[in-house]
Amino acid sequence: MELLALCVSYGVNALFERPNPYSGSGVSQHGLDVRMAQADRLARATGMNMVAAGWKPTAGNYLGRVTKPRILEAVREGAGERAAQLIEHLKKGDMAKEAERLLADTGWLPEPLRLTNLDEGQTGNAPADGGSSDEATLPDFLSEDGDSEDQLDAEDDEPAAIAAE
Repeated sequence: MELLALCVSYGVNALFERPNPYSGSGVSQHGLDVRMAQADRLARATGMNMVAAGWKPTAGNYLGRVTKPRILEAVREGAGERAAQLIEHLKKGDMAKEAERLLADTGWLPEPLRLTNLDEGQTGNAPADGGSSDEATLPDFLSEDGDSEDQLDAEDDEPAAIAAE
């Protein structure tokens, strides 16, 4: 099992990077979404729970590497608004240490380590009879079976466009 885990780890990239739309290199938003969905699917299949595995946000592994607003957001989510107000005046290093103390036993995880909700991407627009809902969502011009005579006559009156070479 350890060998299998090692082999799988080389094929899974769950690194959360900021997409850069202006760079040819790096990750796109779509690539990041696909990467996180695959990592999430693997985590669900294996029953991985980062809190149960013992991961805690510390100044060394997370809190010292993010911005002050992100630290305050983490403390708000994990320990409440009052705790965030207590540390908002501190410098970043001290804020990260205090946030580590405040988040120690809360079970808070950063967003990339959380499992996403399966119902987020699903919509409730499926028909009750189990049939396809494609006809209901198609625009009128796509749902027509063929061209009517009026449309064909109108198209003949328009001059043909010639592409410039």
